[in-house]
Amino acid sequence: MKIISLVIPIFNEAAAIPALFKYLKELSLQLVPKYRLEAVFVDDGSSDRSVELLYRYLPDGVCCRVVELSRNFGKEAALTAGLDHATGDAVIPIDADLQDPPLLVLKMIQAWEKGAEVVLAKRARRSTDSYLKRESANWFYKVHNLLSSQKIPENVGDFRLMDRVVVDALQSVRERNRFMKGIFSWVGFRSVTVDYERAERSAGTTKFSGWKLWNLALEGLTSFSTVPLRLWTYLGLLGALAALIVAADIVIKFVFHGADVPGYSSLMVAIVFFGSAQFISLGVIGEYLGRLYIESKQRPLYVVRPPRQQPSPYPAEESATSATDTEALTAFPPEPRFTTRRST
Repeated sequence: MKIISLVIPIFNEAAAIPALFKYLKELSLQLVPKYRLEAVFVDDGSSDRSVELLYRYLPDGVCCRVVELSRNFGKEAALTAGLDHATGDAVIPIDADLQDPPLLVLKMIQAWEKGAEVVLAKRARRSTDSYLKRESANWFYKVHNLLSSQKIPENVGDFRLMDRVVVDALQSVRERNRFMKGIFSWVGFRSVTVDYERAERSAGTTKFSGWKLWNLALEGLTSFSTVPLRLWTYLGLLGALAALIVAADIVIKFVFHGADVPGYSSLMVAIVFFGSAQFISLGVIGEYLGRLYIESKQRPLYVVRPPRQQPSPYPAEESATSATDTEALTAFPPEPRFTTRRST
């Protein structure tokens, strides 16, 4: 029996967990007997009762695995940890708030069965977002796809189905500064798109502030584009050309017309303008240098707590489960697996 893995990052989602378990039970019943459902919960350093509720109310009939990170590493790292620990033939990242409907998984599986290696879930509308978030998201996609050589599909988040061959390829990408939407797009493979309407949160509040979204946008631009660096080269050339033209004009007026060109105020404006431009350009360069510095340390993407005593995710396969639990004791993710098997 093939396995469908759901990777569910958890960060202070105690209010949403009861409804999440209910949906997982319904989905598991609809997948049987053709598929077995595996749920990989990745706790990203929650400070509420999320972990306690995960262990207390693990749903019957669903093979569950709880991966506890030692602290809050961020959603991108938590998502990576989930992909590393998922064992399914197809893997689907999904949020715990149920804005991405789990029952859409059935439609995604149908597309996967027809040969798609990646099934993208695209939001038909962003009606559940505020006006500011909608506009900022639209501008982000436009700017990113304009500046980056690696395009990302608009209004498509992390919610997607990926064949095992795609997940194995993702596990070979171990960069520390992670923008998962870009990495998903970078690895390629055959993809199809499924449209859907995103619901309101089932419970709780969003954990992504405007500042976090801004930093994530910067991560995406600097991870997949060097255009900002080149842009300052071009602006520098234009500034030098403009300075030469102004200098030539001053010399001509002084030599041929004897005009002494006053310019204290204009000189100060020019100094302030070009000084500000230099600071901005240094900031752009600093963003790239900072990321190189972090990459050079080669720290693990995440650290996993020693696993608690929990029910075996596959009761009939105790030996396989024991090996997986032992593996989770290490701070480093499992070695990437490579395969040439095509999706079914």
